[in-house]
Formats: sequence, structure tokens, C-alpha cells
Amino acid sequence: MQVTETLNEGLKRGYAITLTAAELDAKVDEKLEAVRPQVQMKGFRKGKAPHALLKKMYGKSVLGEAMQEAIDGAMRAHFEETGDRPAMQPDVKMTNEAWEEGQDVEVALEYEALPTVPEVDFAAITVEKLVAEVDDAAVEEALQNLAAGTEHFEAKTGAAEEGDQVVLDFEGRIDGEAFDGGAAEDFPLTLGSGQFIPGFEEQLIGAKAEEARDVTVSFPEDYNAAQLAGKEAVFACTIKEVKAKADAPVDDSLATHYGLDDLDALKGQIKERLAAEYAGAARTVQKRRLLDALDGAVSFEVPPTMLESEAKQIAHQLHNENEAEEKAEGAEAGAAEDERGDDHDRGDDQDQNQGPIEPTEEHRTLAERRVRLGLLLAEIGSQAEITVTDAELNQAVVAQARQYPGQEKAFFEFVRQNEGMMQQIRAPLFEDKVVDHLFEQITVSEKTVSKDELQEAIEALDDA
Repeated sequence: MQVTETLNEGLKRGYAITLTAAELDAKVDEKLEAVRPQVQMKGFRKGKAPHALLKKMYGKSVLGEAMQEAIDGAMRAHFEETGDRPAMQPDVKMTNEAWEEGQDVEVALEYEALPTVPEVDFAAITVEKLVAEVDDAAVEEALQNLAAGTEHFEAKTGAAEEGDQVVLDFEGRIDGEAFDGGAAEDFPLTLGSGQFIPGFEEQLIGAKAEEARDVTVSFPEDYNAAQLAGKEAVFACTIKEVKAKADAPVDDSLATHYGLDDLDALKGQIKERLAAEYAGAARTVQKRRLLDALDGAVSFEVPPTMLESEAKQIAHQLHNENEAEEKAEGAEAGAAEDERGDDHDRGDDQDQNQGPIEPTEEHRTLAERRVRLGLLLAEIGSQAEITVTDAELNQAVVAQARQYPGQEKAFFEFVRQNEGMMQQIRAPLFEDKVVDHLFEQITVSEKTVSKDELQEAIEALDDA
């Protein structure tokens, strides 16, 4: 077998590989001998057919497989000898397309080699870690926000309006007869919630406490209780109390609403959550500063194909994000125009037929950083023998599956059978483990900051 270099420019490599007819014939013979013990031919005992006859009968059928195995073997030998690691799947094709049996096989092999990643002096890298303590003011602010977002009603004077809650007793009758499930006492009903059948809640608007009112409605034709479907019912209602929405009081009742014993327990839970949020934000800042330091510490060529692929992905991602923002802004503007009665053409479809999104130099600059850092972290992780365990991977898949209530098992099985998705989940886990390893190798200084200063540091990352 002959291997001749045809291309060596930067990380691009090209080779012409010649597999002689004799080598291919020997590979065919090898495969035939491997299956001979299982072959039964007329006139011979099982496994005793002459090689020449075996080759005449089955030689052509194993030729393609023998050729592929020989080429694959040549590629493996080449990579072992050169030490090259292809960045992407190598391009392999036969160059003598009119090949006939008995001729040499000529193959062109082209690929981009992964670069040699330089070593980094970790001792020379210093990264600042921000530490934000959870103070009483932060806990109190969180409590107030929680109370404001908790549905709570307080008694009011006057008539009930949409959005108010009425506490009522009611009894329903059809043709003067009461029916199962048609009565309740002290029932809290929010007007406009759609909790009751259509038309019921609207007839209670304007009601006052201690008022009696009959509500006449018809059950929908497709009502789930067949004996009531399509029938008219009269509900005798007694309004006991009318309540308006209000912020929930910050006391033990707020805690019990969320399943905790008292306000102190709620404060403790909030403090733990805030501490976790602060730690997560601080880690994000620290990680970004580490990557910035690594990016400044190393410089090496990255494979052009990997660079272009990453640049296109970034271009599409940013384009989609911008489109989503524009649609949201357009929806808000459209709503405002509708309120004013404007009906002019907004040109919603003018960008529907855009061509392919081409990366800019800015995209390529960002892509080069990402690819370089990705290769660097992969090399550091490999040298440190860092791996993602099956347990860690399964835990991450389960966490993502929880985002699809009722379909967790199906999602889990789908991901487990999709190597591409498994790699998408594995990659950030591996990166975080490498980052944790690096935090132990470099010098980390700590700086105590306020919550606002931590937020400013996060916002600065978004602007960079």
C-alpha cells in the first residue's frame, strides 16, 4: 500500500492512497477463509470446499466489503503513524472511477487535522470570585414580591366587579328538580375566571353581600355529564361576601399558603433560594473571566470547517433571537394600533422570503473564540482524565424530561436513543467539570459585593 501526501496547508491534509490489486486479493482471500468453516457446498463436507471454488462462487460478493475494510485499515494506520486527529469526518473517495477487478484501487483522503493545543501555565492565571451575602433587605423584598404575586382577596363594600371574588351558597334546579353536583355552600368564585359554565359568572356582576339572585344558564351541548348537557338550569344564589384582589399579608398565612409551617420557615427557604441564585450568578461571572483569561493565554489555528460551522450556527441563533424580539415588539405595536383604530398595512411578511443567513466577520470572530476554547477545554479535560459518568448524564436527561409533564418517559427514551442529543447534553456537563478542575489549578481571589453589584457584573457579560 502506497501513501503519498498531496496537500499540507495549515491544518488541511490530503493524501493519495494506492491499494494494490494483490493486497485487495489477499484481503478477499482472508475473508473467504474466515467464513469457509460455515460454508456447505454440494459434493463437499461442510467447511471442506476448495479455496479456488469458494473464491469463484463467493469472491465477488465479499469484494466490496474487503475493499472498504482495506481502505479503513489504511486510514487507521495513517492516523496512528502521523498522530493526526481529524477535526471532522474525513472526505474519502475513489479516484479511479472506472475501476475493474484486478486493478489497483486509488483513493483520495482529505481532512482537517486538530491543532496541537499549547500548554497553559495555570499558576499565572488569577480570577476574581464575587461573593454576595443574602441580607434581610433582600429576603424582605422577595417576601413582598411573593405576596404581590399570590392570589389574595379581602372583603370590600359595594357591588361585585369582574376580577372580584364572591363567596356564595347556590343550588341549581332543572324543571324545578335539584340535581347531583348542583349545590355548594361558602363557594369562593372569581368572576371572569371561567370556572363555571358560560353565562353564570357574568350574571353575578353587580351583586352585593347578603343579596339573593337567581342565575339562569344552559349547560353546553357537549357537557361532560350527559344528563345535564343542553338543559336549562336555574341556580338560586345567596351572596355572602364580596372580595377584591389585594396583596397577601406577609405573615404566617402566606407561609401556609405555600405549604410551610410559619413565616420563619418561609424566610429560611427564600434565603436558601437567594443564596443559590447569587452563587450561580457569581459562578457565571467567574467562569466567563476564566475563559477570557484562557483566551488571552493561548493562540493557535483552528480548523476552518469547524470555524465556519460554528459561525453559521451563531448567525442563525442571533437572527432567530432578533426575529423573536421584533415579533414581540410588532405585537405590542399592533396592539397599540388596534386600540387607536389604525388599520394600515404593517408589512408583516416582507422578510418571509429571505435567503440563507450568511455569517459576518463579527460572527466568525466569536466562532473562532468558541472553537479555540472548546478545543482547549477538551484537551485539558482529556489530560486530567475528566469524564461524564452515566449517572451524571442520566440525571441531566431526567432534569430536562421534567420540562415535558406527562411525557417524561417518552422524552427520556428518545434522548437515550439519539446520540446527537446525548452529546448536546453531555458537552456542557463536561465543560463544567473541566471548569471546576481549572478553578482548583488557578489562583482565585474573593471579593464581597452587594446584590446590585453582582447584577451589574452579570449585565456586563451580556453587553460584552
